Amino acid sequence: MKKILLTMLVFLASTVFAADLDLWKDSTLNKIIQRGELRVGLDPGYMPFEMKDKKGRLIGYDIDIARFMAKSMGVKLKIVPTGFDGIIAGLLTDKFDIIIAGMTITQERNLKINFSDSYIVVGQTVLLNKKLANEIKDAKQLNNKKYTITAKLGQTGEIVARKFFKNAKINTFDTEVDAVSEVLNGRADAFVNDKPYNAIFMDGKGKNKLIHLDKPLTYEPLAFGIKKGDPDFLNWLNNFLKQIKNDKLLNIQEKLYEKWFINTDWLKRVQ
Repeated sequence: MKKILLTMLVFLASTVFAADLDLWKDSTLNKIIQRGELRVGLDPGYMPFEMKDKKGRLIGYDIDIARFMAKSMGVKLKIVPTGFDGIIAGLLTDKFDIIIAGMTITQERNLKINFSDSYIVVGQTVLLNKKLANEIKDAKQLNNKKYTITAKLGQTGEIVARKFFKNAKINTFDTEVDAVSEVLNGRADAFVNDKPYNAIFMDGKGKNKLIHLDKPLTYEPLAFGIKKGDPDFLNWLNNFLKQIKNDKLLNIQEKLYEKWFINTDWLKRVQ
């Protein structure tokens, strides 16, 4: 009887080990290492996360995170520019390995893909046409059919605009620049987007032209997006995040936050 039990245990252990090996072989992380290249999907144009400078080079917080991630893996980095409204589809059809695009964790998105731990938390705020300075003191007052509000198509800003301002007219655009330009040019009353983008925009083109209603309407943790069923890749990413957040010798995240969110000298490179 003991021999039978021992044989069964050995068989089960070997089966589990074989299953683990198959899981690792199919892991995106293993494929990245074998390929020698990390492919990152993102949508340039989202300050200060990913954008193009005057020479057409990609720069930003997410770009630097992706570079350090590839370096930590010992592979090359390949950026795959992708429209945000199609970025999840791009991941699922293997156009890239990971989404690093200032993407907010939502339950709807989480049904399609898995998220790492959050790497930064933001919230949606409103940029208001200056002509409404005496009329609008709180974002909630924009929930009126006489107002037109813009947002980028597919981003959380659109979701928030439709949820909070159901009575207003909502117009969406392919880029943040197009959406906020409608407000600058007087064709719309307000623009909804992440607080970091709006705050930085107010330091540049929006200065003395718009009003920032900077009280966040939402709590939004941003995270990396990957395919489902890949525990090895998810484990590596979460440990990577712990390292860049807590390793005081590297001090990676603090340095990058200072570079892209506190110091805005980089604005001269893109405007």
